[in-house]
Parts: sequence; C-alpha cells; structure tokens
Amino acid sequence: MRLTILINSPERTANPHFALVWLDTRQKRWSRESHQGVDLPTWGEIQESDGQIVLCAPASDRPLCTISGLIVTRRQEVSATHGQVIWPSSVLQAQTQTPGYWRLQAVDRESICAADALFAGHRELRSRRH
Repeated sequence: MRLTILINSPERTANPHFALVWLDTRQKRWSRESHQGVDLPTWGEIQESDGQIVLCAPASDRPLCTISGLIVTRRQEVSATHGQVIWPSSVLQAQTQTPGYWRLQAVDRESICAADALFAGHRELRSRRH
C-alpha cells in the first residue's frame, strides 16, 4: 500500500515550506516527490513505533521527520488523515523544533512497482544498468 502525504512546516506564510512524500508501507520505504524549504533526500526508509512513523535517511537510522498519529493496520486501514510532524532542527531550513503538520492526500492499496530499482531495494539491478 502506498500513502501520499503532504508535510507542511510550522510557518504560516504565503509560501510555506512543504514536502510531498509517498510512503510504501509494504517495503517500509518512502520517496520525496516534491518539496520547497524542507530538505529531505529523494528517498529513505520507514520505522514505525508507538503510533509514529519515522522517515529515515537511506540505509540509516537517523530520523529526518516523525509523523505522529499515522497508523496503518494489517488490514490496510489508516488511523488518521492529519496530524503533527516533528523535525530535528538540522532538517528544516528555518531551524525550528516547532511541530509542523501532515495531511493524507491519497491511499493506493494496489501493489506498486517502483520505477527506480534503487528505491525498490534492488541495488544490483541498478548497477547492471550502468
């Protein structure tokens, strides 16, 4: 299952900082589709704990963003459609610990084949193409 999440920074300005990310709950990976002012890599790994989803850098346990209140059950039920986001100060250009907000944009329950083999976890396929 893939979720599309819009993450907003805490600033309420005419040009807010944001990131649009896809969460692949089956493969425990995420990818950044669009962003402005929120410095996230193009993809990474997901950790789940106590009603929180933590977006981590690729091949790292370093948290980039914590999405609070989003739980996906084994039956692919989603617990909430919006909530708070916490960033370590190094991720946001504004250097703030104030919570931001996330909003669920879409839910795709069909199996998804990633266009990029690196995101899909098949690094050996990517190296053979180059």
